Amino acid sequence: MNYHQKFDAYRNLVEEWLKERITVPELPEKTLFEAMRYSLTAGGKRLRPVLSLAVCDMLGGDREAVMPFACAVELIHTYSLIHDDLPCMDNDDYRRGKPTNHKVFGEAMALLAGDALLNTACEIMLEAVLADEKDALRKAAAARLIMEAAGASGMIAGQVIDMESEQTAVSYDQLCRMHSLKTGALIRASILSAALICGADERTTQALERYGKLIGLAFQIKDDLLDVEGDAAVLGKSTGSDVRNHKSTFVTLLGTDKAKELLKSTVEEAVKALEGLQNTDFLIHTAAYIAERKK
Repeated sequence: MNYHQKFDAYRNLVEEWLKERITVPELPEKTLFEAMRYSLTAGGKRLRPVLSLAVCDMLGGDREAVMPFACAVELIHTYSLIHDDLPCMDNDDYRRGKPTNHKVFGEAMALLAGDALLNTACEIMLEAVLADEKDALRKAAAARLIMEAAGASGMIAGQVIDMESEQTAVSYDQLCRMHSLKTGALIRASILSAALICGADERTTQALERYGKLIGLAFQIKDDLLDVEGDAAVLGKSTGSDVRNHKSTFVTLLGTDKAKELLKSTVEEAVKALEGLQNTDFLIHTAAYIAERKK
């Protein structure tokens, strides 16, 4: 099985799990669940849960133990996209090639759908903790790690910096901090939560943490490049939004050529971080995929 086939196999497992979990009941509030499923099944890459499952396999762990936490991260990521697209944030009309949630269901329902996805993520993780007396402590620690990455010292903090930096020139260090929190925190959490559940030793955990930090940075650099050079039809969203919103990016700070050089060196460092670990082929290829992706 080649890399792309394996990625698709992981992604299919995630898709099936999510579809079974997030259903639309015949209740007066069914519109809420329709809004949740609309964004959740809109065709995302599922990079974060795929990374969780890949780390689990790398460590010889139990996929069933990791899957609820992997999918919880995807629910959190989806909620953040719904909120990020709202008029009070980035005011985007398209996401993954479809009208954004608020364009279909209205702003209030989109806000509530995002809230519900976040709360459902917590429910899923707590159910997994309560159902496993043997490894409950590890799973509780993984849940805490994920929620911290999503919260006021993680993703939300990065979003605040991003919002307050519009039409303001920021330093390179500030830009790196912003994206380490806004984009990188959940990517690291998807990797480290799986490592924690699977009982990784300290050396392995430190290597995976560095790898996660670097691919999170690479992911954002590539996003900034795609906003300038990408094809909107392939991306499924409009390009040039960073320029329109007067945002500082790796491209605006460094220029396109230097941003590409930084992307290349960051991916190389990510691969180097895995040296000495076993069964890392998929993670190595994922670093390259992040740099080469078209959307």
